Amino acid sequence: MKSKLADLRKSYEKGSLDIEDVSDNPLQLFQSWFFDAKEADSIDEANAMSLTTLGEDGFPRARVVLLKDYSEQGFVFFTNYDSQKGKSITKNPKVGLSFYWPSLERQIIIKGLAERLSSEKSDIYFQSRPRGSQLGAHVSPQSEVIPDRKFLEELQLSLENKYKSIDIPRPNNWGGILVRPNEIEFWQGRPNRLHDRICCHLENGLDWKIKRLAP
Repeated sequence: MKSKLADLRKSYEKGSLDIEDVSDNPLQLFQSWFFDAKEADSIDEANAMSLTTLGEDGFPRARVVLLKDYSEQGFVFFTNYDSQKGKSITKNPKVGLSFYWPSLERQIIIKGLAERLSSEKSDIYFQSRPRGSQLGAHVSPQSEVIPDRKFLEELQLSLENKYKSIDIPRPNNWGGILVRPNEIEFWQGRPNRLHDRICCHLENGLDWKIKRLAP
């Protein structure tokens, strides 16, 4: 007999989170939690995060992208600027990021403003990618309608021949996006759905105000 979705539940009992655990700079707690996730054998891609943008049709759209760097300035991923997410960010730079690590019973939700990285930084990262990934950035007209998979395979073969003995340049419409956070919320699962939620909001671009939210 098919089980009822409403009956699916678990008790969260692996940790706790207090305001005292969050310093004046929540990026330090992010670094600590990210390290825990990266070292956990139960997590395949600790840097997988959901990116939510407001589409050109007015609807929010979420998809998973990979975090490639983070610092005091914010969080970095790379994409085709002509993709749906790239166009959405150009039109409305307000975005959301979220990490969910079920085995640690932790979630981080981030709100911020997105901007393009400099060409120099995008060039450096692009040249560090495997050649197959470099070619893929040229091959895919991301988010555009294509006739079939053969279209991609033939274009890939053509570009492999073109760049066979030379460096592959970064496409002008491909590069990094930096999300500068103005709010970071840390969620730690707790028993009886009384989860810990600590929200950090950046005021005046300088000071993080930290508060506890009801679950």
